[in-house]
Amino acid sequence: MNLYFELLKNPVFTVEDVNKYYNNMDSARSAIKRLMKEGMLVKIRNNMYTCISGETGAPVANRFQIASKITPTSYVTHHTAMEYYGITDQVFYDVYVGSATGFREFEFDGYTYRYVVSKDMEGVETLALSGGVRITNLERTLVNSIKDMDKIAGMEEVLQDIGSMKRMQEKRVLKYLECMSNQFLYQKMGFLLLEYKDQMGLSNEFFDTCKKQIGKSKRYLTRDMSGGRYVDEWRLVVPEKIYKLKNGVMGDAEI
Repeated sequence: MNLYFELLKNPVFTVEDVNKYYNNMDSARSAIKRLMKEGMLVKIRNNMYTCISGETGAPVANRFQIASKITPTSYVTHHTAMEYYGITDQVFYDVYVGSATGFREFEFDGYTYRYVVSKDMEGVETLALSGGVRITNLERTLVNSIKDMDKIAGMEEVLQDIGSMKRMQEKRVLKYLECMSNQFLYQKMGFLLLEYKDQMGLSNEFFDTCKKQIGKSKRYLTRDMSGGRYVDEWRLVVPEKIYKLKNGVMGDAEI
């Protein structure tokens, strides 16, 4: 048995995975140390390893596969999921990882893996032929990104992502909105998606449902603004030139 070639079958593995070939933890640890010394393995973080490609000299596991193995419930989410789906062509070096259990953020191979609290696994899928990538589907990715717009990607980036998305399964979107039960999220979703209604294939009923849930509170669309125009339909104050944002500049704004 050539252990290295066996381990190549799994992009990310642990000591326990290696022990399947030995049935002796000490022997498994020794094998890992030997292969690391030979430059055939690299440690990602505590008890997480990947092989080094003999062709490229780079780690075999990509950032999406690593994110999916950090904890038993971890998965790719938010902007990192947008990257995986090709919605955005801008590479970020922060990898956003949802998980039911927390983990300490860490760096590996130029990327920083950041923990995002996960309260449910709705919309999380393990993709076939992906090497074990676990990720939010497009609809859940959209909802998460808009919900945490001020915390993660920012409004300009989220708007660009929305503009690049195609048809959505609106029943899924409404399901995830209902799970989160957040009035402000309904406001933001309704306002931001209305511009892309036809592109996403969203019905009038979708927006009617959002309107029924927004309550009477008036809010700023994003905390990164101090003025703007008021949109009574959604009870939101939004940047004056919201769909012409460039380089993070919102333009002149008046209420």
